[in-house]
Amino acid sequence: MRKEFLLVFLTLILLSNCSGQESKIVPPTRDKTITPATSFSKLFFDSLELELFIRRRETSNISAAQQRNFYTGRNYQFAWFTENGIAEHTRNFWNLHNNYIKDFADTAIKYKLLHHQIDKLMNEDTVVKIATERLLHTELELTRHFFEYSNNAYIGKLDPNKLQWYIPRKKINAVLLLDSLIARKGKSLEDWEPVNIYYLRLKKELIHYYQIEKAGGWQSIVVNESKKLKPGDSVLRIKQLKQRLELLTDINIADTSQYSAGGFVAGIKKIQKSFGLKEDGIISAALTKKLNVPVEERIKQLLINLERMRWIPQLPETDLIAVNIPEFKLHVFENGRRSFSLDIIVGKAASKTVIFTSELEYIVFSPYWNVPRSIVKNEILPAMIQNPNYLSQMNMEQTGYSDGLPVIRQKPGSANALGEVKFIFPNSYNIYFHDTPAKSLFKEDGRAFSHGCIRLKEPIKLAAHLLRNQSEWTTQKINIARASNVEKWIPLKKSLPVFISYFTAWVDGDGLLNFRDDIYGHDKRLAKQLFR
Repeated sequence: MRKEFLLVFLTLILLSNCSGQESKIVPPTRDKTITPATSFSKLFFDSLELELFIRRRETSNISAAQQRNFYTGRNYQFAWFTENGIAEHTRNFWNLHNNYIKDFADTAIKYKLLHHQIDKLMNEDTVVKIATERLLHTELELTRHFFEYSNNAYIGKLDPNKLQWYIPRKKINAVLLLDSLIARKGKSLEDWEPVNIYYLRLKKELIHYYQIEKAGGWQSIVVNESKKLKPGDSVLRIKQLKQRLELLTDINIADTSQYSAGGFVAGIKKIQKSFGLKEDGIISAALTKKLNVPVEERIKQLLINLERMRWIPQLPETDLIAVNIPEFKLHVFENGRRSFSLDIIVGKAASKTVIFTSELEYIVFSPYWNVPRSIVKNEILPAMIQNPNYLSQMNMEQTGYSDGLPVIRQKPGSANALGEVKFIFPNSYNIYFHDTPAKSLFKEDGRAFSHGCIRLKEPIKLAAHLLRNQSEWTTQKINIARASNVEKWIPLKKSLPVFISYFTAWVDGDGLLNFRDDIYGHDKRLAKQLFR
């Protein structure tokens, strides 16, 4: 009689909201094929208990649906506890969860009451005899917490679209993820986590940098900016540089004296590579400046890029092109493995290259350059006013008018701004890859000079690679087409995914941690939201 009264009372609560109006909450149909005789746990609860919990916690619609779907599939049996106490996968997940909080210093998902309860149950190794109200509340809180944890740890905290990141966001099925955790009893969690290899590599470096911070970080290295230190120089500060290199690289410099020799030069070149600088073994002011960034700032940079890596879907193990804007590199992948890389020039700060994804469909030899309206207005028109012969001198022509501005294009030729070839991947940003006659700019370490499109140092190498399976396009035919001064469009037999991304910290295929400058201020904007 008492139980029946409780069910009626709970039902009345669930069917009314704070305004007194009816709220149609219909508990999902239970899967009654799961019974205490066949279930993982002998502990069950009534579906109305879950509905009451959802109402009390003011749970979002997404979280409520996740909890209902999860427990409906289990016929409302307990997931984290059995009649004998805490389940094995509960302990393994809680260790993983606590390590995440420690590794990322993320206390936002550390709920004091829940942590206290779980820690108490784990430490006391409590044997559960009866499904008490407190135990049920802990069960439901832990499930709700799992979905929040999986969102933070595997999808990301922030909305990438609000941060000018237009690559489709990674999606996971958190309900299936939790089912999988239980099925495998929480074992081999490194294989269970839905994250990519780049994330795992960078997370390992984050832990290393936390250890450096805990040990006191590092002191600034002061070098006279008027004089570059070269291999063989005798300077007292060389010893301090050697200590830093041993801390940040895997090179063991046996010579601990103040003289630069042996592995020291190799260490300098390696650290230069990690910052995207010229690998000449010379300790310049630019290198010293990057080495002197405090460890706390580097940790923030790692956290920012780990957040970005949670957003991206798993890259397909097919052919694709990946551009990393701050790295000034384009990477070509075959069957999921990097084949080669090209130096690139990206948009300057005032005309940023957009972060997005598309499909490369065409190669255009001897292209026309259809001058963007902004360039016509700000650059071409003033030049035409000063010099009536400007268009002919620049091998340009006017083809009409549009909204009060002349439509200008540059004819194919050696001086064409797009060079000998461009690569089309249709998008609403009018961005593409192309050649350039301004080859000298590739000598610079930082190469943000364009109006938004991406210039390639070796475009013919990329063209030959993309046409390698189209036998009619021999090296000779490519050379004729590129020099013909007649525009020719070549459709690819199979379009190629293109990812244009923005990472200022990552670990490359050789295991080297890389840092780059935040050329567009995207790190700064993300940090304001991530660390507030």
